[in-house]
Amino acid sequence: MAWWHNAECTHEDPELFFPVGVAGPAARRQETLAKEVCRRCPVIQECLDYALESGMTHGVWGGTGEEERRALRRRTQRQRRQSRGGGREQERSTSHAASR
Repeated sequence: MAWWHNAECTHEDPELFFPVGVAGPAARRQETLAKEVCRRCPVIQECLDYALESGMTHGVWGGTGEEERRALRRRTQRQRRQSRGGGREQERSTSHAASR
C-alpha cells in the first residue's frame, strides 16, 4: 500500500470518510465532502482498487460511497460469470439438459 503515502485523505480527519452516527442529509453532505477530497487525489484509482479487492464495505474509498462500491462489485461479478460461460442462461440450459 505504498500509494497510501500520496493520498489526499491523509491530510484530513478520518471521520470525514467514515461517518459515525450521521444519517439522512447530514450523511449525504459528509459523503459529498469526502468525495471532493478524493477528486483531487493523485491515487484515487489505487484507493478504489484496494477497497474493491479487500472488501471495504464502510466509508468513502477511491471517490465512491458504500452503495457505489456494492454496485461495482455486483457488476464485476456478473461480468465474470458471463465471461465464464454465459451466466444464468448457461446455468438454466445446463440444468435442464442434466435433468433429461
